[in-house]
Amino acid sequence: MDCGKVADFSDESSIELHPNRRKYCRRPIGTRMNPRFIQKTVKFGEGKIMVWGYIQYGGVQEICRVDGNINSLRMLLHLGGSRSKMGILLIRRVGLFCRSAHLSPQSLEYRPIKKVMVANRGEIAIRVFRACTELGIRTVAVYSEQDTGQMHRQKADEAYLIGRGLSPVAAYLHIPDIIKVAKENNVDAIHPGYGFLSERADFAQACADAGVRFIGPSPEVVRKMGDKVEARGLAIKAVVPGTDAPISSLQEAQEFAKTYGFPIIFKAAYGGGGRGMRVVRNYEELEENYQRAYSEALAAFGDGALFVEKFLEKPRHIEVQILGDKYGNVIHLYERDCSIQRRHQKVVEIAPAAQLDPHLRDRLTSDSVNLAKQVGYENAGTVEFLVDKHGKHYFIEVNSRLQVEHTVTEEITDSIAVADINYEFAENKVMPTGKKSVDLVHAQLRVCEGRSLPELGLEQDKIQINGCAIQCRVTTEDPSRGFQPDTGRIEVFRSGEGMGIRLDSASAFQGAVISPHYDSLLVKVIASGKDLPTAATKMHRALTEFRVRGVKTSPLTVALFQKSTEAQGIRGS
Repeated sequence: MDCGKVADFSDESSIELHPNRRKYCRRPIGTRMNPRFIQKTVKFGEGKIMVWGYIQYGGVQEICRVDGNINSLRMLLHLGGSRSKMGILLIRRVGLFCRSAHLSPQSLEYRPIKKVMVANRGEIAIRVFRACTELGIRTVAVYSEQDTGQMHRQKADEAYLIGRGLSPVAAYLHIPDIIKVAKENNVDAIHPGYGFLSERADFAQACADAGVRFIGPSPEVVRKMGDKVEARGLAIKAVVPGTDAPISSLQEAQEFAKTYGFPIIFKAAYGGGGRGMRVVRNYEELEENYQRAYSEALAAFGDGALFVEKFLEKPRHIEVQILGDKYGNVIHLYERDCSIQRRHQKVVEIAPAAQLDPHLRDRLTSDSVNLAKQVGYENAGTVEFLVDKHGKHYFIEVNSRLQVEHTVTEEITDSIAVADINYEFAENKVMPTGKKSVDLVHAQLRVCEGRSLPELGLEQDKIQINGCAIQCRVTTEDPSRGFQPDTGRIEVFRSGEGMGIRLDSASAFQGAVISPHYDSLLVKVIASGKDLPTAATKMHRALTEFRVRGVKTSPLTVALFQKSTEAQGIRGS
């Protein structure tokens, strides 16, 4: 097929053309390489397609077909003669040119991120700093007056005090201080981590107003997903099954109980983490638990709004990891089983979920992607479901942020690697191929810059499950005091290590001071293996190797993995 050596456009008026397109399409550069220009397309709106390309060694020259806009634009580029003399630089230029060949109203400029602030503390701040360092991005930490000696402050390239005179938690919730530090220090983007301001629409909006990118969904999507009642309404529109319609007052809750019977559960409309949740098993408990749930929600989230739903006895808690870009592409990275909980808070997470019917997995993942597309979801998020004993699933909520347990997804998901158009080729270098693990924080940063998922090699048919991973949370809790958080200075710390073990932490070292003001998480232990029994055996070995003195740690996770043979049956039931 030979379409000539110049680009042929059926409708030049409807696209943006690079002024030097002929130079880029025709300029030969002497080289002995014979690359292939492989076409990739990205859908971003009805009738519109953005195109990019990458190269690959071997084979003959190819015709690049670019399908453009609603007018069925076709652009054909002929790359050289029978033996192409076109160099790598030329191909990269063509790829960059093709990326801009789409409707101007949908055009999104690629803006590299040079400096990132993490508006958080602890292990998640360090997790993001590490990803930024790997990508050559400078990092900025913020810290409260109580956190002057914390590790996250030392790990960043720059660190600034916020919330002077405020309480330890209030300091990390003080939006004006955070925005002020970001603007004064030329921060390009802010990563919210999890907790604190991560699901606050007003914070996402404050970033936008200040001209600082928020590494997450748009403020409007954060607002919609943060309101559990509105999120359920959107799920209904997306034909995602859920529990019965939410109710927002005591009187309506009483009517709900009469209609559907007990048990029922109150949940905070603007929160999570087990706070503002109360199970009611009879009518006499209804009013008291309503008031308690209201008070907890108001204290924890600043809003006492509640909703009521039917309580499912011993369900499985399954969540699906999603990732979207700025062009309407959404993929899932399979599911996690978070059924092992204490006081409605997750203790152990497993990916993928064990003994999950493949048809149920397909329904969970497709419903998650459909809901994300319905709301125009961008960046990383999690769609959570309950699954009853009959295998029927019910939508709970969307967490519009990176989850604590994102680690297990990273450990078990591979993407079939493609050539990176930014790879610095030289003669005799080998083209990177094969599989690569998915780094969710890398993906968050690249999506925020304006990269598309296909451009990052993240297409649904390229995402594969590889093995099994388990995460346990080692917390500083005292079992003798009802698992109340313990505080003090760590006198001895020795962690479990070895092949298949990953540790994410911030305060897990000798001499660290555990504060009473923040979460009791000490370290996340992630074990991965070819299957669940292998991962469980590694987890048990790693947990028993831990030695912590100076503060109490919960023995719950060790007990769960006493015998690897027992762990084969772990399902969170």
